[in-house]
Amino acid sequence: MTTATEPSAADTGSKTARRTFSGIQPSGIVHLGNDLGAIRNYVRLQDEYEAIYCIVDYHALTTVHDGEILRRQTREMAASLLALGLDPERCTLFVQSHRPEHTELAWLFSTVTPVSWLERTPTYKEKREQQPDDVNHGLLTYPVLQAADIAIYKASLVPVGRDQAAHLELSREIVRAFNRRYGETFPEPEAVYTETPTVLGTDGVRKMSKSVGNTIEILAEPDVIRKQVMSMVTDTQRILRTQPGRPEICNVCQLHRFFGDDYEMIWDGERTARTGCVDTKRLLADRLIAHYAPARERYHELMAKPADIDGILEAGADRLRPRAEATMAEVRERMGLR
Repeated sequence: MTTATEPSAADTGSKTARRTFSGIQPSGIVHLGNDLGAIRNYVRLQDEYEAIYCIVDYHALTTVHDGEILRRQTREMAASLLALGLDPERCTLFVQSHRPEHTELAWLFSTVTPVSWLERTPTYKEKREQQPDDVNHGLLTYPVLQAADIAIYKASLVPVGRDQAAHLELSREIVRAFNRRYGETFPEPEAVYTETPTVLGTDGVRKMSKSVGNTIEILAEPDVIRKQVMSMVTDTQRILRTQPGRPEICNVCQLHRFFGDDYEMIWDGERTARTGCVDTKRLLADRLIAHYAPARERYHELMAKPADIDGILEAGADRLRPRAEATMAEVRERMGLR
């Protein structure tokens, strides 16, 4: 883990010296890219800072238009996060819509945000291509709500992948615009970059994502995980088993780095053709199944008690209520609304 701007000695003196915030889409049960790219970082940060994690169901409404699906996927995401190591005693986990102050601040932020800033957002351009028949207003103003999510708790650190740097910079610009107009109110959030690069999907080309169907469902049954791993694209130039491979560009070989200290030996086997791609995939499947077995069991235990999940999420939102209300009182006073 690295930070864009390293904390000072004073800041690192206690867990609560700095506050982190991150939001995750309620896309249902998590996949391997979610864990390697974000959740492992979330788990580490809950012991280093005051950590706030939000399941962003308001954001999800830009693409999900079925209430039952959204409710189910929100609970599945919460259970996944808890199963993979988030502890409600060490962090705050809640659902975005349970704190409506987020949308009020987003509206107020929209009055200081030029439309041109939003139109240049990479995600907006991507979503216009992915869902041309549903280019709703929420897709355009998504970054404003994102900025409000962070700012309402005056979080100073945001764990993101490097591919999300442009989005965080826009949040910083929106905060700067508000502070210029109404006085210093919010800190400019800094990025906490995960050391994990973008996790490619089973196609070996695009980022792992449910929307393109190239995921490995780490909390699924072993047979499902094995089938997904065995479908992975490896080194496309290695046609024959006897040909040497190129582990540096093989997605399967790269993933072995996260599930064993012997990955260099595995890579050497590929380079020298001692092992084949099928062998390497079988080994990866075995290791994924074994590594995530405890989390899989915990996930099923949680899903069998939905009231417990809901209680954790409600408690998280209640814990944040005083802070959100205090921020909004300050903002309204500065803007002349009260």
